[in-house]
Amino acid sequence: MSASDHAWMARALQLARKGLYSTHPNPRVGCVIVAAGEPVGEGWHVRAGEPHAEVHALRQAGEQARGATAYVTLEPCSHHGRTPPCAEALVKAGVGRVVAAMQDPNPQVAGRGLHLLRSAGIEVASGVLEAEARELNCGFIKRMESGLPFVRAKLAMSLDGRTAMASGESQWITGPAARAEVQRLRARSSVVLTGADTVLMDGARLTVRGPELGLDAETTALALQRPPLRVLVDGRRRVPLDAPFFQAGPALVATAMTGSAEAYQVAGHELLVLGQQQVDLTALLRELAARGANEVLVEAGPRLVGAFARLGLIDEYQIIMAAKFLGSSARPLLELPLERMSEARELKIVDIRAVGDDWKIVATPAS
Repeated sequence: MSASDHAWMARALQLARKGLYSTHPNPRVGCVIVAAGEPVGEGWHVRAGEPHAEVHALRQAGEQARGATAYVTLEPCSHHGRTPPCAEALVKAGVGRVVAAMQDPNPQVAGRGLHLLRSAGIEVASGVLEAEARELNCGFIKRMESGLPFVRAKLAMSLDGRTAMASGESQWITGPAARAEVQRLRARSSVVLTGADTVLMDGARLTVRGPELGLDAETTALALQRPPLRVLVDGRRRVPLDAPFFQAGPALVATAMTGSAEAYQVAGHELLVLGQQQVDLTALLRELAARGANEVLVEAGPRLVGAFARLGLIDEYQIIMAAKFLGSSARPLLELPLERMSEARELKIVDIRAVGDDWKIVATPAS
């Protein structure tokens, strides 16, 4: 692959990121069509049900697409869904070469798109900036490969690793820049998940607040058109229906308590019974993935986050650390009862950066 291949794929990835907040449950995809060293068409997938990135780019390129090279961040689709196959559109347009960042993990595609292009006599290459492409669609890829969504846990803590005072008071540990970062995490997620303790103690709503996103007007509008599904894990149905969480809009409640769901349904919510003594978190994630959830953001207290961690269900921790101490009687980051050093859960820190007056640490389980 040449340096220009990498440069044009980098541009395609830049376009794909425009769909960060709006493409769910589809992947984020960008496309650039290049003829004689110049871009003649660009496009990105905006939202599910609408034309894919390749179609937008081909429309812009017109006749100039004939013999050109198409750079696309994901293998062009070969199946009929809500839109026609992009691989067929590229063949019809007469492009001479297609460079894909990666093969599509969707079993309905999985190499068939690239095969269709080769069969039509088009030169095909893949694997250009694949790591960046996989990171952009980590949730879609995991859902396709494992039937589970990509799970992020968002945690805010003091320098001494505390999340709230002993009384439960926690507003605000972090500053406004960090809170805007959290709003963007919510907006990119398919699901925002919390627990009964957080809703009861903090009056949490878990909504996306447009003015706090810190994005341009067009991107903010796209993000607000596709708000994440809010999920409450409430094993014993402790949260009353007049709580702020339920007043903020439709929600899914996962519980372990059987009984009538009529009151929830009348109020516009869905009740899902999973488990007997407590909510089966793995089953919940599988159900969310089956509904098209790519990325799940867990914003919860130490008990629920600890439960996800013990089950090995967290793919990434996003920890906002504030420059303050809350003291030894304050609440811990997560409940993870360990007795020996050999039991310690090792993490790999992949990013540390300042966010306003706070610090954001991104870490993944080392194993």
